[in-house]
Amino acid sequence: MINKTDKNQERLNRHKRVRRKISGTASRPRLCVYRSLSQIYAQIIDDQSQNTLVSASTMEKEIKALCEGKTKSEQAKIVGQTIAKRALDKNINEVVFDRGGYIYIGRVQALADGAREAGLKF
Repeated sequence: MINKTDKNQERLNRHKRVRRKISGTASRPRLCVYRSLSQIYAQIIDDQSQNTLVSASTMEKEIKALCEGKTKSEQAKIVGQTIAKRALDKNINEVVFDRGGYIYIGRVQALADGAREAGLKF
């Protein structure tokens, strides 16, 4: 019998491996990405105090209006730009990028590029 691998479980295992090495501090918080089939979410987290400092997703009304009629990668770029603007408003200039176990391609890469273009450093 052939066992079928659970791709989400493999992603979670990769994420655990990465999280052993990466953690967000007050001076350099963690930019965490989660993507579902149709949406993408990003949070900037301070792991020491266990607080979410800034968040953005395609589910928010203002971002949803900007994403109307765009591809998923273009939507991810908009979310990246939005979270970078919100982070810069809270004086967060540098972050550690946590890709959430996803491969750095497509929507995850578009989100990172959008955040970098808006002025976030990582």
